[in-house]
Amino acid sequence: MTPRRARAPLDVDAYVEGVLSGSRAVLARAITLIESTNPEHEQLAQQVLTRVLPHTGRAQRIGISGVPGAGKSTFIDAFGTYLTGLGHKVAVLAIDPSSRVSGGSILGDKTRMQRLANDPNAFVRPSPSAGSLGGVARKTREASLLCEAAGYDVVIIETVGVGQSETTVAEMVDFFLVLMLPNAGDELQGIKKGILELVDLIAVNKADGTNVEAANRAARQYEMALRYVRPAGAAWQVPVLTCSALEGRGLDRIWKKIREHAELMEKSGERQARRDQQLLSWTWALVEEAILSRLHSTPGMRERIARLEREILDRRTTPFLAAQEILSAFLGPSS
Repeated sequence: MTPRRARAPLDVDAYVEGVLSGSRAVLARAITLIESTNPEHEQLAQQVLTRVLPHTGRAQRIGISGVPGAGKSTFIDAFGTYLTGLGHKVAVLAIDPSSRVSGGSILGDKTRMQRLANDPNAFVRPSPSAGSLGGVARKTREASLLCEAAGYDVVIIETVGVGQSETTVAEMVDFFLVLMLPNAGDELQGIKKGILELVDLIAVNKADGTNVEAANRAARQYEMALRYVRPAGAAWQVPVLTCSALEGRGLDRIWKKIREHAELMEKSGERQARRDQQLLSWTWALVEEAILSRLHSTPGMRERIARLEREILDRRTTPFLAAQEILSAFLGPSS
């Protein structure tokens, strides 16, 4: 068996030209580059991003989350295919839970989005969350910029739907959509108040067959819940719609609402203001991440932190005093 030869590395010009020309192969390699933790790769990736940055910012950025079993991947497959049918180019960044052993993707969204994965006007990229905040891959923002530069005018980010991932994704998109199931129940499926405060649209999926009436009933319950959470008189009143990804029904109404929201936000200036704030939040998130990484890699700090954590749990010191000791050891005594 002939050994597989490693691909020759691309230079900055080759990455930039490939991405801007819409090459899916080069785009995939560029995303792999930005996901790398190799310092040389990180430097190269930032050069590529800087060069393509002027070609970004024109895409509609959509975050999609949902309760377990709501059919996120099936919905995205149907919704993305509907959009490519309208002439759009759709990129999907599907953030998978990571294997605690290997750190790799374990759900394989590409296999669950067969139509979209094979659509020449779509690009589907599963990524391991690698344990980062809220299960969202640390480099998802950069990957979305590469997709925009490659000419994709709709970028969809699918969350794992656990922890703080909804908040993290909401901070990098223009529109946040949450999928729900028809059988809402008295507990409203445990939907968190925080999600209701973030969401721009709730879609009750699987409204087909014998579930149609249950889906309509659930939609009414969510509308009632929103009245207690979202302020009255806000510029955007969150719609609650029903849909069937399986049958392709209701997708047009969802896209219409997304476009209405985009036009409203554009006209008021809120869209640009939101994106500006997202850039600043992104910057400080990277600063905090870098500081924590440096802290834990400083010689002797892991042992000190482990000791202080034991003392905190044994009630022998306070979190404040432990934090002071960690900062003093890391930064030096304050003047």
